[in-house]
Amino acid sequence: MATINQAAVKQDLYDAVNGEWLKTAVIPDDHSSTGGFMDLVDAIEKTLMHDFDAMAAGSVEPDNPQLAEFIKFYRLAKDFKQRDANGAEPLLPCLKQVDSLSDFADLQQRMPDWIYDGLPLPFSLDVDADMKNTKVNALFAQAPGTILPDKTYYDEGNQAGPKLLAIYAQMMTELLQKTGYDEAEAKQIVDDTLKFDRLIVPWVKSAEESADYSKMYNPRKFNDFVNTSRYLDLAAITYSVIDGNPEQVILPEPAFFDYFNEVVNPDNFGLMKNWMKAKLVQRYSGYLSDDMRVLATTYSRALSGQKEPRNQAKSAYYLATGTFDQVVGLYYGHKYFGEAAKADVHQMVEKMIGVYKRRLQANTWLSADTRAKAVTKLDKLGIQVGYPDKLEAIYTKFKTHTPEQGGNVLSNVLHFNRLARQDMFSKWGKATDRTRWEMSADTVNAYYHPFMNIIVFPAAILQAPFYSLEQSSSANYGGIGAVIAHEISHAFDNNGALFDEFGNLHNWWTDEDSAHFKELAKSMISEFDGLDFAGAKVNGTLTVSENIADAGGLSCAEEAAKGEDDVDLNAFFTNWAMIWRMKATTEYMQLLLSIDVHAPAKLRANVQPKNLDDFYTTFDIQPEDAMYLAPDKRVKIW
Repeated sequence: MATINQAAVKQDLYDAVNGEWLKTAVIPDDHSSTGGFMDLVDAIEKTLMHDFDAMAAGSVEPDNPQLAEFIKFYRLAKDFKQRDANGAEPLLPCLKQVDSLSDFADLQQRMPDWIYDGLPLPFSLDVDADMKNTKVNALFAQAPGTILPDKTYYDEGNQAGPKLLAIYAQMMTELLQKTGYDEAEAKQIVDDTLKFDRLIVPWVKSAEESADYSKMYNPRKFNDFVNTSRYLDLAAITYSVIDGNPEQVILPEPAFFDYFNEVVNPDNFGLMKNWMKAKLVQRYSGYLSDDMRVLATTYSRALSGQKEPRNQAKSAYYLATGTFDQVVGLYYGHKYFGEAAKADVHQMVEKMIGVYKRRLQANTWLSADTRAKAVTKLDKLGIQVGYPDKLEAIYTKFKTHTPEQGGNVLSNVLHFNRLARQDMFSKWGKATDRTRWEMSADTVNAYYHPFMNIIVFPAAILQAPFYSLEQSSSANYGGIGAVIAHEISHAFDNNGALFDEFGNLHNWWTDEDSAHFKELAKSMISEFDGLDFAGAKVNGTLTVSENIADAGGLSCAEEAAKGEDDVDLNAFFTNWAMIWRMKATTEYMQLLLSIDVHAPAKLRANVQPKNLDDFYTTFDIQPEDAMYLAPDKRVKIW
């Protein structure tokens, strides 16, 4: 544990803990940030690249058939000589299909195939748990994404928006030319793409609006959904991908479908067709030649402030592992985590749930009824630690076609996409799988799934500084303990609280308790809203659920730390600040402020301890100190 200047904590906990590191930390040119989580990502990348390169070279044998298929695909991704020789050729069959579209009847005919292939369309269909009956999979219809990362970027006074669109336009013009269009054609396609994008913008949600889960549930009777479009037979399209007759379709962005005919109509057909071409080229350029791969990163790098694209080796690694993510995760989990660690961390999670349960039972602002239901929800909470017990069956169908078999990177990806989407649509109307992992074991993260009422801790996050046998118990509680309790708290944040113990969108609160909780949530919004950061301001509403989870996580972890014989709250708060160390480009920080439901890392480190009374006694924080918050302003929820 780093030695810190105790006096400096009074002014800024984050700087006191991380200040020396910040002075010397350098953001790699192919990153937009470094530190904390990113350091673990980089270490895992190095480890797995070493392992997979040895397998690709033939010096180590993959130990299962799915890993062997992954290695075959990894070899393809690494073979830039072949990729450069292929150029844009692998994409041309798809592009020609879009190019040859004549009208909506033509689109109608091709749409089922394109939905399976996951090609860009003016709306998409997918299958997920029905939020009001999460035991069954329902059909969802989604609006398309916008070019800019959030609709607020299109606002009149937003200075970043026009600059980013200019970079996007230049990049797309060059990419389209590499696929065979002349400059005039490429510019026309881009102009039309920008126009069609603008037509979408008014009818989609901002990041802040999307952060409210309750507003995602907008079921439409199937007949009403079918009548959404005057120009496409949505019933025929739906029946072509699912086996059955849905009673309803859920629309997370209902406004887009209310105004569907104003966007998707014969007058805009040419714009839409060119928008589809541009989206197709942008989406798949990363699977083609190296010059197209590099060029296709221009816009995203401008967004995040990343100076350089990844080199060939790293880009091939991320392309391949992203395609076989659960196969890679299972390999990582078995080799670098193992059953003993899995059992140990599972025990830690159960211990934190026990602490949380005691806190709920001692809660003074909930009525007995709501408190009992909260405890029931906690009792039903599913725990997934380390890595899945089994690999999803879909991966047994992933067979890599080598160049000798007529395969290339893109043809394989399109084939895998199709298999995965066919598998997804086959699950419509069937039981959901609560054991399914939505994050691979080599991912440095954790999550709570409100529709399943489960918490998931992949192996990758279960290491120092979050967790280590070489750290004190208090340091571990300030790291992984707070992360575990953070995920538990999501079951009771402003979104999670709307779902019952089975993950159903169902009110289990008394009116009085609900009103009180909303007031407490408002106080958390106020605590963060408008805080200055990176030349912009924090949106307290966008970040409220994560801030409630941080507050609950830290207070619960602190109680657990205090239950140990070797309690050291100095180490507890120090490690809490250390796990949030991060150095990032200004562009990346401003992007996150616009779209990320998490508050900036520095503020996560600094604001939550101010809400805990023990923080003041641990570091002798006085009213004149910058880290002081008056007792009546301290936000305490869980």
